[in-house]
Amino acid sequence: MSEIDPSLAIPVGIIFLLLMLSAFFSGSETALTATSEARMHKLESDGNARAVRVNALIRDRERLLGSILLGNNLVNILATSLATSVFISIFGATGLANAIATMTMTVLVLIFSEVAPKTAAIARPDGFAMVVAPIMRWVVFVFAPITRVVQLIVRGVFHIFGLDVSKDSAVFSVAEELRGAIDLHHSEGRVDKEARDLIRGALELHEIRIEEIMVHRKSIEMLDLDKSNQEIIQQAMKSGHTRLPLFRDNPDNIVGVLHAKDLLRCLWEADGKPDRVDLESIARTPYFAPETTTLQEQLDVFRIKQEHFALVVDEYGAIMGLVTMEDILEEVVGEIEDEYDSPVQGVRPQADGSLNVDGDVTIRDLNRAMDWNLPDDEAVTVAGLIIHEGQCIPDIGQTFSFHGFRFRILRRRRNQITAVKITTIPTPAT
Repeated sequence: MSEIDPSLAIPVGIIFLLLMLSAFFSGSETALTATSEARMHKLESDGNARAVRVNALIRDRERLLGSILLGNNLVNILATSLATSVFISIFGATGLANAIATMTMTVLVLIFSEVAPKTAAIARPDGFAMVVAPIMRWVVFVFAPITRVVQLIVRGVFHIFGLDVSKDSAVFSVAEELRGAIDLHHSEGRVDKEARDLIRGALELHEIRIEEIMVHRKSIEMLDLDKSNQEIIQQAMKSGHTRLPLFRDNPDNIVGVLHAKDLLRCLWEADGKPDRVDLESIARTPYFAPETTTLQEQLDVFRIKQEHFALVVDEYGAIMGLVTMEDILEEVVGEIEDEYDSPVQGVRPQADGSLNVDGDVTIRDLNRAMDWNLPDDEAVTVAGLIIHEGQCIPDIGQTFSFHGFRFRILRRRRNQITAVKITTIPTPAT
């Protein structure tokens, strides 16, 4: 071992300077990739100049990461080379000098240039990103020609293996990303269930079709024009709905929609005499909507046509059900109950922790009420889900187990499941 040369202070100082630069690059990488693009956009719209610089950098993350990694590797390799020369000057040109240099630089880089700056950056990514953005802007500018060549080489290699890394190749949509974020915050307790359901409902309007939320035709109150005016008006007055479809001969032949206000106005003009009321003349023109229409499309149509009521038809023109603006809004804000709504929702909790559920309860409503995740891709109602999974029309007392729940058939009317008992299947986690 030779004597320590005082002139080694300069390369040692350079090594520590390079380690600081390495820490800067590592912290910048973590902060600029972890910072919230939404928060930066909000700060930029508020006039924050530093947020403008951050957004300019993260707009092209591929070039940014290329510049950071290039700079980080350069300073790390240079620092390691200088450290090796310093230890060779101290211990001589032996394998021991190389081993000590490698071990020392590994420890220093790991602790002070990787873990420490990245920990600090991940704790406050937004603030850290706005601090380093002005410097990183010049780093990216200087390294731009090199990073561009690197990008072309990387994309060429990926293209050979059939991988698409373009910006348009993202697997998840923005809506899926937002749903995942809100579910994560809900599981962490930072967002309550009502707020989560509200946001998810708004995001899913483009995906849900009206056939999934419509009132089925067997539950629609209709007025038969072949009956006397006295009977029709009595039925209309007993109804809790303000709009009632009018049909002649058969329920598929809808000739109009009777509005309660129009009926009352006409009765007033007729001095309360039903026989003097021409129901068909005061009926409004019915509006029909295909069952495949999405909730967002239907909501837009309601707003444009100033309608609140649509009859849902299948591809053959047969009446499948009806949907109202209130039905669509309930998918966002939850159940809207008025003085005519029935308090019975079809979901009845039992003392043993199970649920007695009507077969026509929709899976979406059940999931929302119980915070479950039963699939609704292949079926709309609980009865439909059981038939789809069981591949049969079950008998009373028959039991099925799927998706973490046990379904026992309580009642059946002809081929229709009318009541089911649902029990959660215990798991080791629960």
